Amino acid sequence: MQKETLTALGLFLAKKSVNKADVARKTGLSPFRLSQLSINPKTYLRVEELYLIALAIEVSPSDLLEAVCKDVILPNSKS
Repeated sequence: MQKETLTALGLFLAKKSVNKADVARKTGLSPFRLSQLSINPKTYLRVEELYLIALAIEVSPSDLLEAVCKDVILPNSKS
């Protein structure tokens, strides 16, 4: 059995000690969807979901976006 690793969103939520059941209730997202967003790197986070999650956990959507996309770079970037 493969060990589950957290996605960038999962790490962010874990660092903030966020209760995903509470987030699901506040956002209308299913607990399964939040779980998939937190542990499955092949699950894509939609911008509306990111915004709802940020509102639910009372963080700036831009802070959450930066945390989730910290490893994204331009394909031909030299940075």
